[in-house]
Amino acid sequence: MPLALLAAMALALPHGSVPQEPAARSASDASTAIEPTFAQDQLRACAAAAERGLLWLEREQTKAGCWTGIVGHKMQNDYIELDTGMPVQAQRAQGQGHVGVTALCGMAFLAGGHLPDRGAHGPAVKQAIDYLLEHVRDNGFCTDAGTRMYSHAFATLFLAEVYGMAGGRPVKDALEKAVNLIVDSQNQYGGWRYNPFDREIDLSVTVCQVQALRAARNIGIKVPDGTINRAISYVERSQVQSGRSRGQFYYKIYGRGGYEKPNEFAINAAALTALSSAGIYQRDLTEPALDFLEHAYDDVAEYFSDHFFYWYGNYYACQAFYQAGGTRFRRYFDRLSRDLLRTQQSDGRWLDRVGPGDEFSTAVACILLQLPQQYLPILQR
Repeated sequence: MPLALLAAMALALPHGSVPQEPAARSASDASTAIEPTFAQDQLRACAAAAERGLLWLEREQTKAGCWTGIVGHKMQNDYIELDTGMPVQAQRAQGQGHVGVTALCGMAFLAGGHLPDRGAHGPAVKQAIDYLLEHVRDNGFCTDAGTRMYSHAFATLFLAEVYGMAGGRPVKDALEKAVNLIVDSQNQYGGWRYNPFDREIDLSVTVCQVQALRAARNIGIKVPDGTINRAISYVERSQVQSGRSRGQFYYKIYGRGGYEKPNEFAINAAALTALSSAGIYQRDLTEPALDFLEHAYDDVAEYFSDHFFYWYGNYYACQAFYQAGGTRFRRYFDRLSRDLLRTQQSDGRWLDRVGPGDEFSTAVACILLQLPQQYLPILQR
């Protein structure tokens, strides 16, 4: 049976189901939600570090309910302004919202069990939701200050998680429009690129959209089977078939730069996350890339600890290893949590010297450290 068909079957849930209010859980419940082989003092240290990060994020949230960040794109190992090609601080200085960063910050609070009307950080979540709802355009595109499809996907994912955990008609209406924008923007190759209706494609942007669609479909939002089939087929075609990198994934297989860069940490992590989002766990598809991620982690942590490579890569790597479970995940999370506890700053944040900024890195760090609590549906097995 084709993997794309398996993906559609795995994602097929009844449409129109009503999300249920999650049952309240105590701190002791959260600490035992993962494999019991994790030491309790390790989980408590992770939770405490995440709470310090959330407190820093709450202080940084603007009156508009958003968080700021540099809107740019990757250029080799740098992160540059979209229009001028130069490093930029102007967008941050003006205080404009960054849709993707705001969505990730919102998910960081959700990952700690904080809902719009529940939890110590409930007001921060509510403000983030209101900000994003205000920036969903009539055509469904969620954007501010020039943010693009990466940010739109994170916003869609956040709104799906909010709707699944807390409900709300305004959230559902905005979510449906955002999902339709993703569906309508899928190109002839089965994926997405930086802008809506872009004819180019890469694996990284595509995975963001796939995960957003998975989260939406999980809580009853209509997503066509064909959209998922084509996206997963593209992920399959991106896997290296021979040579030393066999089983890893190319960043691009169409257009300029096609069939290059099969050894990028973030891309392999993202590809595995896309497959697991579609319910695909076949060893021949996942084991080579997991092996690569295990061996590459230390180099990424050493050379890119304050770089978006590290944060974006581990956002997906943590999910990939968690879906793999067992010894692989325990070994990875031990290293990851050790590094995150060591690099947290005295004020509670984590540094992102190259990338959207410290709000971005702090949000991702909080999400990762709170993954054992399993509050976020998208991060559950």
